[in-house]
Amino acid sequence: MRDVYVIGVGMTNYYKKSPLSAADLGRQAVFNAVRDAGIGPKQVQSIYVGEMPGLSGSICFGQRVATTMGMGGVPMMNVESACSSGALAVNLAVKDVANGVTDISMAVGVQNISATRASGTAFSPDANDPEGVQGITMPGIYAMRAKRYMEEFGATPEDIALVAVKNRRHAMNNPRSQFHDPITVEQVVNARSISDPLTLLMSCPNTDAGAAVIVATKEKAMQLGSKPVRFLAREVTSGIFSNGFRDMTSMEITVRGAKEAYEIAGVGPEDIDMVECHDAFAINEHLYTEAMGFCGHGEGVEFIRSGGNDYGGKVVFSPRGGLLSCGHPTGCSGAAQIVEATWQLRNEAGAMQVPDCKVAMTHVTGGGIYGLDNAVCTIHILSR
Repeated sequence: MRDVYVIGVGMTNYYKKSPLSAADLGRQAVFNAVRDAGIGPKQVQSIYVGEMPGLSGSICFGQRVATTMGMGGVPMMNVESACSSGALAVNLAVKDVANGVTDISMAVGVQNISATRASGTAFSPDANDPEGVQGITMPGIYAMRAKRYMEEFGATPEDIALVAVKNRRHAMNNPRSQFHDPITVEQVVNARSISDPLTLLMSCPNTDAGAAVIVATKEKAMQLGSKPVRFLAREVTSGIFSNGFRDMTSMEITVRGAKEAYEIAGVGPEDIDMVECHDAFAINEHLYTEAMGFCGHGEGVEFIRSGGNDYGGKVVFSPRGGLLSCGHPTGCSGAAQIVEATWQLRNEAGAMQVPDCKVAMTHVTGGGIYGLDNAVCTIHILSR
């Protein structure tokens, strides 16, 4: 298969309530990506659009965005995989170029949650989900993970709060983030309870945003004279159903997906400079630093206490502020992570820049409950 490079990226702001429609969020991201790549819209040969249907209020969503951007008639598919939708769209665009189907393809992730959902409402499980029927929710299941992690490894609510404080500090340098004001450990711990021990400031907010990623062959990237960023690995992993015991402190699907991604890329955790992870709740970073191999099982609490996940540490997690501060635009988040990683690898991240960033990893999961750790996990590893 051919090597694949990012040649253009585009991103909107992260909005609590977008002044733009979902389609306009997509159009703005596409316009910025096409301009960044230095190509015309008609040069894009296939398009994949990630969005959670029903949350932005329209069907055939990709066609509504792309056909008004001069891309009518281009092969186009709408992709749904819960929070992993945008990342899966990128994966499919990369696959087209890698397999010789196209020379230039585009992925878009868009979500306008505020158009259809009241502020502060959480997503409900499927009505047929056997665990959901018994009352479990996504905040509830991560609270269970946090409780178990605290019990087994001596973590405290203050340890969990460190992640929210760190990510907010990072977001202060991100002009697109939803939140910029600094927060303290005490504020995080004492915020309104969501699902004990998780508080409001340990939980990601709903957000509206759009992101676009244009990928191409090495030859096209060189012709355009861009600052190409190469995909070393793209990995999609599905969950394994179990109706028996599950270790709530080990994110099995991410352990498996990260291992496979490292093998494909020919790198290890020691080579990764920054990570965009699915930090929907603050406890996630403890779990994912372990699952991705940056420290051993149960060592995440000390790893984070010592700043191993921050600037000057072993690896920088969420330099943009993560989902905890930027917000979580569900279907957009995975594509947004690729945009942010590209800026880092191009040395274009401004005050968020990770020094000498050479290799980046993006990670997002989708779905869950129903006897699964998560339904899907999508990981990309990129290098400059």
